[in-house]
Order: sequence, then structure tokens, then C-alpha cells
Amino acid sequence: MVATRTPAQPLLLVLTAIVSVQFGGALAATLVPQIGAGGSVTLRLVFATAILWAIARPRVRGHGRTAWLTVLGFGCALGLMNLAFYASLAHLPIGVAVTVEFLGPLALATALSRRLRDLAAVAAAAVGVVLISEALDTPFANIEWTGLGLAALAGACWAAYIIASGRAGREFPKLEGLALAMAVALVVTLPLGITSIPSWSGESVAKGLGIAVLSSVLPYSLELAALRHLKARVFGILLSLEPAAAALAGLLVLGQRLGRVQLLGMALVVLASALVMGAGQRKDPAASGG
Repeated sequence: MVATRTPAQPLLLVLTAIVSVQFGGALAATLVPQIGAGGSVTLRLVFATAILWAIARPRVRGHGRTAWLTVLGFGCALGLMNLAFYASLAHLPIGVAVTVEFLGPLALATALSRRLRDLAAVAAAAVGVVLISEALDTPFANIEWTGLGLAALAGACWAAYIIASGRAGREFPKLEGLALAMAVALVVTLPLGITSIPSWSGESVAKGLGIAVLSSVLPYSLELAALRHLKARVFGILLSLEPAAAALAGLLVLGQRLGRVQLLGMALVVLASALVMGAGQRKDPAASGG
């Protein structure tokens, strides 16, 4: 039997989506100091919701109670994930924040597989997080516990988001469930972002639009196209590159440099994620984080 090779085009689409998400996150890191995490998330969701609704044209009527409960859970997970992640960017380099956040989907994949090899991989990833957080050579009182806690919370919300997105994919066609969930997320985060509106400038609005395109619209579209030809195992392995892409975006956009020990920690998380998520089944492109 001759092994079939994965076409290069879908691989390129996924890699482009990963880079797009992380550069959108780096752009968000420049916006958070100006209008806060709540304002940044609100701006992103305003534009992302408007664009996705124009594309998906979701039906508001005709859905049952289960479908609406799914959308509500999906939207709450989406809004809280972005809010916690953006808040963590005020305390951590984006490469560190994404690496810690990645423990969420990694732990979920491990819990679903229940394989001894995956448990060992998660243990290695935990060591990697300790290294990238610099907990070994930083006084206890000086560790960025707030940022690490927010990134971990974002990871937990990411895991919930993945579960909810899978259910939404079964309840709604194509991007309809995601578009409805975006609207819910906007409502959830709006009270925290509306107070920042007087601080919005033309520059911040432009950044919000850029973040919406880079972190939501573009990657979702690219992943949908790629998954028509890409196996879930290959997709999971590629997704594991997100922490590395985040570190690259942090370096190029924000001038954030990680030390050798931190890079070693990131490598452990990436390898553990590739091992665990590459063996899993991932069919919904809406599971992108950040």
C-alpha cells in the first residue's frame, strides 16, 4: 500500500491561519495598554461579529432550546477566553501567555484519550510551563502570578470553547453557530468594554478591525478550506505550533525576547501538544484560541 501524501496547499493554509492568529494577538497586546482588555475584546468582537454575520447570515428563528443553550455556552466561553487572554497580555510576553493557555486544550485532549503516553506528555508540558514562567530562578513574590493565572483561565475557557464549538457544529450548519456565539460573546463582554469607549481613537478602532480580521475572520476561513483536504491528526500537529508562532510575533511586533530556558520550556509544550493532539480527532476549525 502506497502512503498518501498530504497536499501542500492545505498545510500552507493552516500555517497561515496560525501565524495570523498570533500576529493578531501581538496587535492586541499593543491595544490593551491603550483601552484595556475589556475595550480591546469589545472592539474585536464588534467587527468580527459584523463580518461573520455578513458572511454566514445566521438564522435567529427556528432553533430549539438545546441549540440556544449550546450557543449561549459557546459564546460565554468565547468571550471569557478572549477577555482572560487579553488581560494576561498586560502582564506576560505573548509567547509565555499562549504557551500557558495551551495547557487547556492539551489537558482536554489528554482527558479524552486517557492514554498513559499522553499523561506523560502532559507532565512534560507542565515542566515546560514551569521553565517558561521562570519560576525556578525568580523569587516567589516576583513571579507574575496574575498573568499566569489569567493565561491559565484563558486555557480553561479554551477547552470549554472547543467542547462547545463541537456541539455547535452539530446543531448549526457551517459558520452559523459561530456567528451567533460571537454575538453572545459581545453581549457578555460589552459591560466591561463600554466604559472604555471615550478612550477609543481612530488608531484603536483601526487596530480593533485588524485584530478581528487577523484573529477571527481570516483564520476561520482558512481552516475551513484546509480541513476539506487535511486529516485531523495532521491538523492537531500543526496547531501545536501556535506557541512558537506567538513567540515569533512577540519578537517581530513587540520586541519581546524569551531566554533560552523559556524557549526550552516552550519546546516541551509544543512537542507534548504535537504528540497528544496529533493523535486526536479535531474536525471543527472554530477551536482556534487567542
